[in-house]
Amino acid sequence: MRFTDRTDAGRRLAAAVQHLRDEEPVVLGLPRGGVPVAFEVARALGAPLDVIVVRKLGVPYQPELAFGAIGEGGVRVLNDDVVRHCGIEPGRIAAVERAERQELERRARRYRGGRPPATEEARTRTGEARTVIVVDDGIATGATAAAACQVVRAQGAARVILAVPVAPPDAVRRLSVVADDVVCLSVQPLFGSVGEWYGDFTQTTDEEVAACLARAEADPARVRQAPVTTGVEVEAAGVRLAGDLARPEGAAGLVMFAHGSGSSRHSPRNRAVAEVLQEAGLGTLLFDLLTPAEEADRDNVFDIGTLAGRLAGATRWLRDRESAPIGYFGASTGAAAALRAAADDPDIGAVVSRGGRPDLAGPRLDDVRAPTLLIVGGADTTVLDLNRAAQAQLRCENRLEIVPGATHLFEEPGALDRVAALARSWFTTHLTAGSDPSTSARREPHH
Repeated sequence: MRFTDRTDAGRRLAAAVQHLRDEEPVVLGLPRGGVPVAFEVARALGAPLDVIVVRKLGVPYQPELAFGAIGEGGVRVLNDDVVRHCGIEPGRIAAVERAERQELERRARRYRGGRPPATEEARTRTGEARTVIVVDDGIATGATAAAACQVVRAQGAARVILAVPVAPPDAVRRLSVVADDVVCLSVQPLFGSVGEWYGDFTQTTDEEVAACLARAEADPARVRQAPVTTGVEVEAAGVRLAGDLARPEGAAGLVMFAHGSGSSRHSPRNRAVAEVLQEAGLGTLLFDLLTPAEEADRDNVFDIGTLAGRLAGATRWLRDRESAPIGYFGASTGAAAALRAAADDPDIGAVVSRGGRPDLAGPRLDDVRAPTLLIVGGADTTVLDLNRAAQAQLRCENRLEIVPGATHLFEEPGALDRVAALARSWFTTHLTAGSDPSTSARREPHH
């Protein structure tokens, strides 16, 4: 099992710990990389999010060998066997602890910005100890995770659950001794490093850790409403396609993502847009239009007829399971597939194209009745011209939005945020429970 990034890992991990929701847990992320993973777990469980800041106490002449660990609130856990074997005197223990506690307190202040620890706040509110879920982005040796579990238990947690996306089997066995339960999505015997199991393992910064905590603190309602992403097999045109379905409770609509050439359901850009739509109360289905073998042939990614047929089949599959209105979000060649599929389906509620090739839908553009939004980067001049020509063929309600300075992949600062905001507004306007697709079809074109 490989993960696209820490957000993807966190969402998958959230699904594996859903059974803990009724225990009203507190979720603690190990900084730095464990915090964005923990953020997704906390969102799905509607749980408080915090960091668990621990510092290992190293033997003075062999600092990589830990004789204990410290945590906030004056908590200290010692390994008496190591202390005795290494002959560490009480004065040396105190000196190492003083130095490490200064660093611990500095980091805690930096991450929290003055907020009290979540475990302390939760205990004050409920009057009793809570289940604590300790989360990291993966485990190599497990030394830091073990110290965190010991510190959390010493702080008075009722139960300690360690949750990680990936770890070697020997580390899982060792950690099962210090945690009440270990949840690991992928136990890998051939384990080199945590990063090899991620597509994007960019180092998490202190600023990102602080931002995750502030985001959870500032908008707890959004955290509670975050949906769990479920892996599904979509049946379309006789082929089974891997997908990820997220459906908030009471979703006003569902948006299916049609990926572009050279992309897949793991596209970080489409996932970023999907997250914004989910926060707006819309469900999302990201799935692969082609099998891995088909993707190897580049001609297939430009076979708009096949892609549109797969999307139409997937739409029927989704309608058999969900009753909410459906919209399409297409990128690159996926936008042409979305428009061609919408031309054959008058019940599609809305279409959004990001950097798309609507021109590849050809004469079928005349038959599209779903309100259509075309989003193009201002610096993507060739695609912009193609979108303008395609817009002239549309007879449905439509709009062309240009993101100034953006190139084809919208990698410029703020460009993708603008795409997501435009898509959110378009879908929330047109995908409503009482929408009537025939009404949209009668609207005059807007250029």
